[in-house]
Amino acid sequence: MRILNELFKRNREWAERIKAEDPGFFERLSAQQTPDYLWIGCADSRVPANQIVDLMPGEVFVHRNIANVVVHTDINCLSVLQFAVDVLKVKHIMVVGHYGCGGVKAAYDDSAPGLISHWLRHIQDVRDQHQPLLDSLDSEQDRIDRLCELNVLEQVRHVSQTETLRNAWRRGQPVSIHGWIYDLQDGRLRDTGLCITDEQERAPLYRESLNAISKRPVRDTSVSSG
Repeated sequence: MRILNELFKRNREWAERIKAEDPGFFERLSAQQTPDYLWIGCADSRVPANQIVDLMPGEVFVHRNIANVVVHTDINCLSVLQFAVDVLKVKHIMVVGHYGCGGVKAAYDDSAPGLISHWLRHIQDVRDQHQPLLDSLDSEQDRIDRLCELNVLEQVRHVSQTETLRNAWRRGQPVSIHGWIYDLQDGRLRDTGLCITDEQERAPLYRESLNAISKRPVRDTSVSSG
């Protein structure tokens, strides 16, 4: 119970600090949310969306699950996506994976227990699809890191295939899907290079990004943000 009391204490201190810095912040926040961004990321507690991109509450709409998976049978994810695009009118969707992802590692080596194994079957499909590319790498760690990158590409493609995005593009709504990956070792985001802004771009840009990833080092720091 003392731990929970500590959380309430931290909440009070945080709210007071925010009000001291910006007295009208919570009044504006309670009126509406107008984020430009939807973040689809991993549920890992070390990958908090707002903090990583230094945005305040109300500035980024967030959906997280194990290993940042987007599948057309996940009503939760699809509902978030539709609300973000159709109601909030976000301009950018970022699919953000991370190196050191426990879900990706468990999928890679078939070590996930119970129900998690069913969810991670989606990652194993990515693994199996790109097995020759993974086998070309020397170490298991490199193969797992590469699978983290490949998973981001696949999930970006999945987002672009949803009815929500296809309908948005058909009516001329500007919305871009970006594939990023976060490095726990230095706190930096890296751009996979895949950014889809139109249904017609999906196939050629996916192939281009996949080819580029296959030729560059794992955890390539040259693609860091900024």
